[in-house]
Amino acid sequence: MEALERALQAEKGCAEILHQIAAVRGAINGLMAEVLEEHVRTHVADPAITSDAARMLGAEELIAVLRTYIK
Repeated sequence: MEALERALQAEKGCAEILHQIAAVRGAINGLMAEVLEEHVRTHVADPAITSDAARMLGAEELIAVLRTYIK
């Protein structure tokens, strides 16, 4: 993000800025995938979760985030 900010401040070319935006987007998408995976493992698929209510809460949280992300 800092490199993108510096490029904007330095008025770099559109192609370079678009390339950096694509790189940031890729990094954010990768981070999102990792956090979603960990959420599913911890709050939905963990065999230690014995409460259906807790499992359902984890699933509902996941659904809410996915709906926001997909928009």
